[in-house]
Amino acid sequence: MIRATYIVETPCPIDDVAAMMAGEQSAGTFVRVEGETEALRARFGATVVSTLEIGRAETPTLRSAWAERKGLTGPRGIYRVVIDYPEDNVGVNLPTLASVVAGNLYDLGEVTGLKLMDVELTPAYRARYDHPSMGIAGTRASTSVVGRPLFGTIIKPNIGLSPAEIAALVGRLCAAGADFIKDDEIAGTHPHAPVPERIRAVMEVVRRHRDKTGKLVMVAFNITDETDAMRRHADLLAREEGSCAMVSLNWVGMSAVQTLRRHTGLAIHGHRNGYGGMGRHPLLGMGVRAYQTLYRLAGIDHMHVHGMGGKFSDLDEEVTEAARHCLTPLGAGDDRVMPIFSSGQWAGTLPHTLARIASDDLMFLCGGGIMAHPGGPAAGLQSLRQAHEAVISGETLETAARAQPELAAALATFGAAG
Repeated sequence: MIRATYIVETPCPIDDVAAMMAGEQSAGTFVRVEGETEALRARFGATVVSTLEIGRAETPTLRSAWAERKGLTGPRGIYRVVIDYPEDNVGVNLPTLASVVAGNLYDLGEVTGLKLMDVELTPAYRARYDHPSMGIAGTRASTSVVGRPLFGTIIKPNIGLSPAEIAALVGRLCAAGADFIKDDEIAGTHPHAPVPERIRAVMEVVRRHRDKTGKLVMVAFNITDETDAMRRHADLLAREEGSCAMVSLNWVGMSAVQTLRRHTGLAIHGHRNGYGGMGRHPLLGMGVRAYQTLYRLAGIDHMHVHGMGGKFSDLDEEVTEAARHCLTPLGAGDDRVMPIFSSGQWAGTLPHTLARIASDDLMFLCGGGIMAHPGGPAAGLQSLRQAHEAVISGETLETAARAQPELAAALATFGAAG
């Protein structure tokens, strides 16, 4: 069975609403139809596992014309609803799976708030979908990083640099000791810096650094585009000995990510920009566990989870839940993906992140925290390494900074700004 968990607000009896949700998303509709036999319902009908009241609301969170016509404008309950759907209703079809567990439920007149919180699968069913190409172990092997987080940054300015200028910046960051460098999510095939030219110019610098030092820096090129273009970009990147392609998940969609996964062995760096439109409201959209499960089934290797104490709206608890979900297998075997921390991160936010996640299996990206360090990018990266060493040794950053000028400068610059 495919188990989905929802938060539902409704003025109607919850048992009736849950049964209607199960029927709407499986073998039934709002009335019984010809051919809807008991045998068919037994085989293909969804099952309500549980309903639990978790709150009350005096007024509707969302308007419903149906509820208003019925005069249902008063207090309503908020419930956790769990429904099991037969695997045979989906087969192996990721867009259909998403349609089953979400689909028209958001539009039902009986609900004035609905959020899909989680999707759980049996190990055998999960095994029928795509797995990461590199995942955590492969990403570490490719970058030769063990025993600590991967440290990296984002190309800044994110738009406006020519391919030659981007390549020169990447060369500086490689020499500074970056493990990982990525395009910004709004970087695309710009007239002033088309993706193919960026790939060729940057990878020449990356290969030269590898040949000199033995370290292959992982660069995530943003190849977000229509599907055929992404495949062409991935092919060029592979020919240029690149290792990672970045995709804006929400704007290319699950099927395009699946197609890309099956086309290339490159690591797919999943950027979730736009997820706030699905996840920020407590009674609308999709929770991070459900969201990440669906895209993990598409075979991504990395997933952005935002950051703690950064510039975005996420609570620490939300970031922690997202990261720990990435680090938890969905089925048998190691199908974990590497959580990517970014958004206003710097050396000072690293200790709290490591304490909350209780793992080094993460990528810690700092844009301004590296690029705007007063000592330059090399000093910014050094401040991250020094912060990690302080955590390992049990020192506070302030104590460690007494003998570490790069960390001291980071604390003075970004600590004051925070």
